[in-house]
Amino acid sequence: MLRPVRTLFRLLVIARTLARHDALAALEVLQVAPGLLWFARLGSRRDVAGRPGQKLARALTELGPTFIKLGQFLSTRADLLGEQVAADLSELQDRLPPFDSRDARATIENELGRPIDELFSRFENSPVSAASIAQVHLAVVKDDDRAPEDPGVSSPAETAAETTAASAGAAALGDLVEPVENWSGREVAVKVLRPGVEQAFARDLELFYTVADVVERTQPKLRRLKPREVVGVFEETVKLEMDLRMEAAAASELRANFADDPDYHVPAIDWQHTSRRVLTLERVGGIPLDDRDALTAAGHNLTEVLTKAATIFFKQVFRDGLFHGDQHPGNMWVDPDGNIVAVDFGIMGRLDRRTRYYLADMLLATLARDYRRLAEVHVEAGYLPQGHPPDIFAQALRSVCEPIFGRTLNQISFARLLAQLLQLTESFDMPVQPQLLLLQKNMLMAEGISRRLDPGLNIWVLAQPLIIDWVRENRGPEARLKDAAQDLGESLQRLPRLLSEVERASGQIARDGLRLDPDSAKSLGSAGRDRGSRIALLIAAVALVAAVIALI
Repeated sequence: MLRPVRTLFRLLVIARTLARHDALAALEVLQVAPGLLWFARLGSRRDVAGRPGQKLARALTELGPTFIKLGQFLSTRADLLGEQVAADLSELQDRLPPFDSRDARATIENELGRPIDELFSRFENSPVSAASIAQVHLAVVKDDDRAPEDPGVSSPAETAAETTAASAGAAALGDLVEPVENWSGREVAVKVLRPGVEQAFARDLELFYTVADVVERTQPKLRRLKPREVVGVFEETVKLEMDLRMEAAAASELRANFADDPDYHVPAIDWQHTSRRVLTLERVGGIPLDDRDALTAAGHNLTEVLTKAATIFFKQVFRDGLFHGDQHPGNMWVDPDGNIVAVDFGIMGRLDRRTRYYLADMLLATLARDYRRLAEVHVEAGYLPQGHPPDIFAQALRSVCEPIFGRTLNQISFARLLAQLLQLTESFDMPVQPQLLLLQKNMLMAEGISRRLDPGLNIWVLAQPLIIDWVRENRGPEARLKDAAQDLGESLQRLPRLLSEVERASGQIARDGLRLDPDSAKSLGSAGRDRGSRIALLIAAVALVAAVIALI
């Protein structure tokens, strides 16, 4: 009884907040609770300045942490909201008033199991930043002279034996284990989750699922957008962000990928002072990447800065398949040496090897203006559902891509081109690829920064030689043969397990007979009319096993 009342009251608060900012269009499109919307419209303002996306961003900020994160998540969905609204939401600033430093201290002590004074020689109570999920305090790690706890008194002989064994073990491990980094006296940034943030997100997610269910039941034309699945992806994303150990792991992996690259600096993680609700990492700083005046005043060459940024982005996406998923200027700085510094690794994007290859093949087909091949790549990737003729899809691709030819590279927005291609998903019922939406969002951010620093320069012009070399190396004839050999090798590695499972199943059938549950037996019995197809299936299965054995 209380849940429906609570849901309606929360919806009313949301609707009134949106109305104050003249941002009700989102709920009006969904046609959720029209009576509620009519009531919210009473006395609402119509003279609020700004584009619809900007109004929505301000309303979401007022609604609090979950809605700020929702807005950032929706900024990747130009296919749902349109390009301009998505672009406005991508600039949504995740800033909130800080919470009490006493709560931050209590969280740190509870998570790390020691008093603040034993952990840090200095801990600044005023946070340097406060966002919807966490806030950051600066600190200095305290010199830790404590010896490991003594489990008991050992005899000299036992001690000598243990020392010898330890030395032998260390020698055996060799270089496999890296020494633990000494953080004593180092300046760090300590990120702490907001108190009660998990519970607040859980309450709002319950509301989002309720609204999604209503939309799916009452708005057939919107079912294609799969609102419940969208909420599910959002929930998964936020849960990962609220486990700071996952952010630490992502930062550590990204740092390892660029260990030999001085142009890109990812702060080191202090794992001894990190837990689910606390993240401690090396303190870094610099000039925001989009602050043109400050960069120029500091003597930085803007073209060199953009070249480094383009190279880093390319390496993350194509070389490693792991990219920073929230590369707005607040998370990207330039240090005194002109190198790029990154922070905030709560959102990361991943592209597996095959997806990267598909992207490369799409690029090659686009540059060759071979739209039939471009459509075929979409089919091979599984992006174009069955029932849609590739020729018609090729025609749609031509309508999007042809206008860019004949223009200079610095006149082309490749991020906008990607957005237009993604908008074709609605016409062709194509499943949304979340990893590509996140990539599109970051391409838009990168282009925006590039144009603010140098309006006459396109960041993708700088990355073009890298892209050409990578495509030649990874999608040329030799690379394709190597890739096919690798796939064959992986298949052969799976053969012993497959044969073992076939042998085990055959032995069980020979020993116990073929046992079917009643439903399966009934289903097979009712399929007697289709005996020919069952025989064909059996022949195909035997042929498959024979082919497997022939490969050994």
